[in-house]
Amino acid sequence: MTDETQSRRWRLVLGGAAEPELGGLGSAEDAAMDRAMGGLYDSGDDATTGKRSAGLGGSAPRVARWLGDIRAYFPSTVVEVMQRDAVERLNLTQLLLEPELLEAVEPDVHLVGTLLSLNKVMPETTKATARTVVERVVREIEQRIATQTRAAVSGALNRAARIARPRPRDIDWDRTIRKNLAHYLPEHRTVVPQRLVGYGRKAQAVRRDVVLAIDQSGSMAASVVYASVFGAVLASMRTLETWLVVFDTEVVDLTDQLADPVDVLFGTQLGGGTDINRAIAYCQSLITRPADTLFVLISDLYEGGIRHEMLRRVHAMREAGVQVVVLLALSDDGAPAYDHENAAALAGLDIPVFACTPDKFPDLLATALDRGDIGSWAQRNIG
Repeated sequence: MTDETQSRRWRLVLGGAAEPELGGLGSAEDAAMDRAMGGLYDSGDDATTGKRSAGLGGSAPRVARWLGDIRAYFPSTVVEVMQRDAVERLNLTQLLLEPELLEAVEPDVHLVGTLLSLNKVMPETTKATARTVVERVVREIEQRIATQTRAAVSGALNRAARIARPRPRDIDWDRTIRKNLAHYLPEHRTVVPQRLVGYGRKAQAVRRDVVLAIDQSGSMAASVVYASVFGAVLASMRTLETWLVVFDTEVVDLTDQLADPVDVLFGTQLGGGTDINRAIAYCQSLITRPADTLFVLISDLYEGGIRHEMLRRVHAMREAGVQVVVLLALSDDGAPAYDHENAAALAGLDIPVFACTPDKFPDLLATALDRGDIGSWAQRNIG
């Protein structure tokens, strides 16, 4: 890297205050990038001090122009970071209620979370635009995860359907031979199978039940988005019966909206308190086949309800034969904040507790539906 390139980059990072030492910007594009960053990251001091004094102000058209600028000069990953910083640093939340501004943003999971938190105060004139933004993100996620999820889950369910007394046409000869190698007769150069392994008929009967319970407190926004999409994908599989429940201090069953994850998301209300115990009590009422049920609780475990009742209910579920998994987050946001005491208490009940990224979730589901060891899976895959 040349000295000139280094000076240019440092000048863009440090702003106008560094111009006497590093020199000015040589091109109109660099100057435009400088203004775009200055509008967000400068201190707002008077220009006479040598520092940038730009700001986005309160005008929606001006903010829309700024959003267009950053999309023109920076890659989408950087744009998403700058948008989040703008919401936090410059209090742009209210401006996101204006349709012309929403049309200029780069849609991402975090923006969806912000829009969902504003759902109840959003004017009707903005809701159609907001729904379009949310739908773009949801469809992109769905396209990315649907095939992998269906393949992983179908494979697990097919393995679970193997039977020990198959009809001749249903015998899995490869697995049967491997299971019976101890019964090889060298004088006849053959294996005498003591146990046949096969696949059950591929009926479309429901084989497993899945209950997803999602904490919709504000910190769980990305998890709510991903879990809703996964719920919709699972609901489309005839061999699964899927329920999706969201909760804060209230519990809302959104199962009847799973045909469209966008509808699910607009049925949530991010923010507020948390009553995990109440949510688990409702989910218990849904379970009629404990030995065939997977219960996934997605929560940071900050409990505002009755803690000992929450632990008792989870323990009772597990004792009844329900597979229970607790995810502290379902997102790509890195290590989540969570209640360590409650996490340790659940782990003490031999319940797997960890955070999971969306790309790992299909394999997690497959392992769970195959009745595998989730704790060992997490050690291998989560790190």
